[in-house]
Amino acid sequence: MSSRTMTLGLMIATILASGAMAGSARKKGTQRQPVASGGGKQTFQNDMTFLRKHTDVIVLTDKSGQGRVAVLPKMQGRVMTSTADGPGGYSFGWINRELVAAGQPVAHMNAYGGEDRFWLGPEGGQFSIFFAKGVPFDLEHWYTPAAIDTDAWDLVSQTKQAAVLRKTMQLRNYSGTVFDLRAEREVRILERAAALQALGVTAGKDVKLVAYESNNKIMNLGPEPWKKETGLLSIWILGMFNPSPQVTVVVPFVTGPEDRLGPIVNDSYFGKVPPERLVVRDGVLFFSGDGQYRSKIGLAPQRAKTVLGSYDAINGVLTLVQYNKPQDVLDYVNSMWQIQDQPYRGDVVNSYNDGPPAPGAKPLGPFYELETSSPAAALAPGQSLLHTHRTFHFVGSDAQLDPIAQATLGVTMAQITAALK
Repeated sequence: MSSRTMTLGLMIATILASGAMAGSARKKGTQRQPVASGGGKQTFQNDMTFLRKHTDVIVLTDKSGQGRVAVLPKMQGRVMTSTADGPGGYSFGWINRELVAAGQPVAHMNAYGGEDRFWLGPEGGQFSIFFAKGVPFDLEHWYTPAAIDTDAWDLVSQTKQAAVLRKTMQLRNYSGTVFDLRAEREVRILERAAALQALGVTAGKDVKLVAYESNNKIMNLGPEPWKKETGLLSIWILGMFNPSPQVTVVVPFVTGPEDRLGPIVNDSYFGKVPPERLVVRDGVLFFSGDGQYRSKIGLAPQRAKTVLGSYDAINGVLTLVQYNKPQDVLDYVNSMWQIQDQPYRGDVVNSYNDGPPAPGAKPLGPFYELETSSPAAALAPGQSLLHTHRTFHFVGSDAQLDPIAQATLGVTMAQITAALK
């Protein structure tokens, strides 16, 4: 979630069931029964039944038939949710049922939900595409461009394993620069062997897994090159997931002195994150995804690695996000809501935790997010930029998930579960 989110008066979820079940399951090393908001089982099939009442849904399946991914062409080709265990399996994505069912978009931004949705940056600053020229950087004047918020995208092709979607758009930034571009994304479900190979891990046969990638491309359709002096765009992929009192976000980082690599983490988006909600250790940080406190963190390219993740101890779900990060590239757009001295010193990865924006106010979800961004796109006419964002959900006991967490995040499951206690 970006640096602007205020409540839209939409509350569809309560915090997931208490952590007693998760603690018991961890000790026994057994599979958990997935628990959803309100205490009922949140199944993929239930979500499909709901979504199909309101929009078109494409369901991608792996060869086993257990891994399934729901893609919504009329909602910018977002991956709304997925499952690792067939129609009756737990549904991983957060869905704003109230807003989807209303069928009427709201001003500023429509938080429909989804595990992988396409946005473009920057959000704030003199090159923002969310603010018109000369207006104040405040919520009243902030509007998400329709092409990445409410417009349907064209379905170019579809198979059982992949869907390709496309949108041609024109955007104008705060400084008045006009961008004519085409955005295209291929969403592809990954077979188990390919997913494990992409991460460089192995997993026992009892570990359930669904994995998919979005290959996102923007092309400059205009007659002029995009230049740093007049503003650049970036691809920004955001995933909304279901919070719980025992969701811990885990972000590995490059260690080294601040005078060479800069600060480890930017947690100034919504004010300093309390120490009990953000713990920084040697080479890894832990951040709460409980959906109870509005906060956000980000890592710059000097610090970010190509993987981050989260662990939901109630449902036994280890989620990993992997993305392509060009080597030695430092220019990433800055989305802070102000005229900036360094508009290309933005973050590469982010995590947002939703919560009340003010005491007594309703949260937007609640949900938590894992986000990645491409470098700033200095594109000549006809040139394009590609950003790949992969999502992996592993379901199993702590003992089963431990070698995966160690190989990808550099920490044990015990370290994850104990980090914020």
